[in-house]
Amino acid sequence: MTTKKKKKKKTKSAALKTRAPRAAAKTPLPLDEILEGDCIAAMRALPDACVDLVFADPPYNLQLGGDLTRPDNSRVDGVDDAWDRFDSFAAYDAFTREWLAEARRVLKPDGALWVIGSYHNIFRVGTAVQDLGFWILNDIIWNKTNPMPNFRGARFTNAHETLVWAARSKEARYTFNYAALKTANDDLQMRSDWSLPICTGNERLKGAAGRKAHPTQKPEALLYRVLIATTNPGDVALDPFFGSGTTGAVAKLLGRRFIGIERDPDYIAAARARIARVEPAPVEDLAVAPSKRAAPRVPFGAVVERGLLRPGAKLYAPQKKHEARVRADGSIAVRGPDGEVQGSIHKMGALVEKAPACNGWTYWHFEAKTGLKPIDFLREKMRREMGRQAS
Repeated sequence: MTTKKKKKKKTKSAALKTRAPRAAAKTPLPLDEILEGDCIAAMRALPDACVDLVFADPPYNLQLGGDLTRPDNSRVDGVDDAWDRFDSFAAYDAFTREWLAEARRVLKPDGALWVIGSYHNIFRVGTAVQDLGFWILNDIIWNKTNPMPNFRGARFTNAHETLVWAARSKEARYTFNYAALKTANDDLQMRSDWSLPICTGNERLKGAAGRKAHPTQKPEALLYRVLIATTNPGDVALDPFFGSGTTGAVAKLLGRRFIGIERDPDYIAAARARIARVEPAPVEDLAVAPSKRAAPRVPFGAVVERGLLRPGAKLYAPQKKHEARVRADGSIAVRGPDGEVQGSIHKMGALVEKAPACNGWTYWHFEAKTGLKPIDFLREKMRREMGRQAS
C-alpha cells in the first residue's frame, strides 16, 4: 500500500513521476566518497541509472522494550539508537518505500539490489521490493556461527539474518559470477545459506572508550561474497546506510568503486579512517573466474573441423550406456528403434535418454588416454586457444 498525501491516493507510477527534480545526467559521481546527510535526499541528488549495485543495511526497527541484561546483570550493548526507532509500522513502511524507490531509480538497467534484515523488518521490506518492480532472485540466509545468546530464554536464539537479492526488473541482465563462486566453494555450487561469523575481534571498530563504534557492524566476509558474486572490478556500489563503512572497505580492497551515505558524523569519521587503512588488491589479481555463458561460442562442428574428433570417432554416454558415431558435418549418429538416427549432440542425447532436453557437451564422452572424458573438455581447449589468440 502506498502512502497518502493530502487525502489523495497515488498509484505507484504516479508517486514515482512526481518526485523532486533529478540531478543532470552529466553530474560527476561522488565516487569513493561518503555523503553526509539523509539517504533519501542524497540519493535524489544522484543522476538516473548511475550505479551497478545497491547494498542496503537499513534500520531494522527492532522495537526494543527496555534494557537487556545478561544473567550476571551486566547490560547488553544492544541497538537503542534513535535512527532505529519509528513511530509505527506505517511510518517504517513509508520510509522503506521512499528509499527503495530512489535506489531503483539510480540503479542501471542491469543493476541489482541487496537488502539485509532480521525478522523485525525483512518481510515488510520484501513486500516493498516486489511492489516497486524489483525482481527477487534469491533470499540468502546468513547463518551466524557465533550468534549472541537469547539471555532471557524466552525465544530461540536469533542465529541468522536474511538478505534479499533482487534485479531491477524481471527482464534485467544482472551480474552473477557463478563460476567464480563455484570455484571458491571447492567446485560446488554456492548455496543460499552462508555460514559466517558476526563481526568480532580486530575487525570490530572501537571508539575511544573501548565501546563499539557502531552497534550493527557487518563482517567484511559478508560483503566480500556479495561483491565478488554480483559485481565486477570497476563497478560502482552504493550503500545508503553506510554506517562503519564495511561496503566501502571491501569495495576498495576488491577494485570496486563506492558511494556511501551516512548522517552520523561519528560513524563517518570511523568509516573514513577504516577505509584509509585498506590496501587495494593488485589489479592483476581481481579478475573473477569467467562464466561459461560469457565464453566464446564453439559449435560441435568446429571441434570436428579442427580434427580434435575425426569422422567415425565413437562417443559414449556415461558408463557407456549408449554409443554414437561422429559424422563429418558435426552431427552424431545413434542407433534408434527404427534404425540409425542422425542429429546434434543435444538432440541425440535427449533421444537416447528419452528426455525433453540434454546438454550434449557434458553427456557425451570420448575415449582419452586417461579414460572417458566429456567432449566439453575439447570445447574448453578451443576456448583457451581463442583467448590466447585474442590477447
